[in-house]
Amino acid sequence: MFVQRFSATRRGARLARRLAAHRLHRWGMPYGGPASDTVTLVVAELAANAALHGRVPGRDFELRLTFDRAAGVVRVEVSDTHPGRPEPPEPAHPLDTDGGRGLLLVAAVAARWGVGERTGPGKTVWAECEVPRSAAVSGAG
Repeated sequence: MFVQRFSATRRGARLARRLAAHRLHRWGMPYGGPASDTVTLVVAELAANAALHGRVPGRDFELRLTFDRAAGVVRVEVSDTHPGRPEPPEPAHPLDTDGGRGLLLVAAVAARWGVGERTGPGKTVWAECEVPRSAAVSGAG
């Protein structure tokens, strides 16, 4: 398991993505590989949403990664203190607008995703990504 708090800023979201990629590499999913790229994309989108839409001044967001080697699943959880719940845009969302498609990407690459309660104010947005069982058995630490 990997747990870290980050400032609810673009810089915090970028650091969350980079540290997630590093942790995945240590778990046996090399940088640039399909499993690493998928999970890192999910982390990037959820962390960006926490920094942009879930930001409460003076409050951080938390990233939690859990790797179930036996099941071949990485669970990504991003918790923030904003009470608003994310809703993915309709698929007919105009493609020429900036933003608004992050959760559609998460839904496309994750096996499942959702929003849950957290201890204290706010919510936890989570996604589970299936990774090859070869990564699940070859990973270290």
